[in-house]
Amino acid sequence: MRNRFQSIIAVILLVFLFAGGIPILSSADAEMRRVVLGADLTEDQIALVYRSLGLRRGEIPELYLTNAEERTALTGYVADAVIGTKAISSVYLELLPQGSGIEVRSENISWCTPDMYTGALKTGGITDARVMVAAPFSVSGTAALAGIYKAYEDMTGKKLDDLAKDVSTQELTVTGELSNQIGSEDSTSIVNDLKQMLNETVQMSDDELRSAIRKIADNYHVRLTDTQVEQLLDLCRSLEKLDADGLTKRVGDLQSTLEKVGEAKEQVAGFMQTAKRVIERIRDFFDQISGIFGGR
Repeated sequence: MRNRFQSIIAVILLVFLFAGGIPILSSADAEMRRVVLGADLTEDQIALVYRSLGLRRGEIPELYLTNAEERTALTGYVADAVIGTKAISSVYLELLPQGSGIEVRSENISWCTPDMYTGALKTGGITDARVMVAAPFSVSGTAALAGIYKAYEDMTGKKLDDLAKDVSTQELTVTGELSNQIGSEDSTSIVNDLKQMLNETVQMSDDELRSAIRKIADNYHVRLTDTQVEQLLDLCRSLEKLDADGLTKRVGDLQSTLEKVGEAKEQVAGFMQTAKRVIERIRDFFDQISGIFGGR
């Protein structure tokens, strides 16, 4: 009996903790939504992807992304071995009203975080959308950006700027590589800080920019290698070719979100500690009840 009560209490706490943690995909008009599947998925794998998306196949228009298209988007930024020979990453894209911002979640994506996708999409020219990146097994997720852009252009009939798409791919891969060494939050924040000072960096010499990059990293208590500094310098020079004012505004919104996420994580950590103490007290209570009845 005691174990049963404990199990019930644990389930209630878990529901309370995680309710709302994964957003439910909306039932927006099909014309404002697309699914882009990796062209090399099997039928069973496609079924798994749709299950991850929370959709029934046939509800909304479906597109495919080939490995050749992935290579066109990623060559020069990602090693051939990482790109592979099969298109697996799949995406869901829903366009939202202006001012809604970008929502991203992922499943079985091992390398790219939602914040990395959000930053890259803002660079690429998408500002208001709900995105889900999924795969039937663990993949890096680097090719998903090409799928999102394909979905956007198919829905709107508008072609995104090729340079912006290329730079966003460079941003995603540089941020992803940095995250392996310094963590995803710090790498995303460093790149965002650079994006917010493009009007200044364009006036800097390479040596001045290297110094600025190291100073930004110091703010996050991060020490960058020379190679990492050069990666960020090259990315910054690429970003400078875009509309700096528009990009700075979009990035400012993302940085504000990142700060709120950091605060929320601290609150969750505190809540988890409180929940742990509650569970321990419940366990003690049932131990006492068991002792009383066991003594009879």
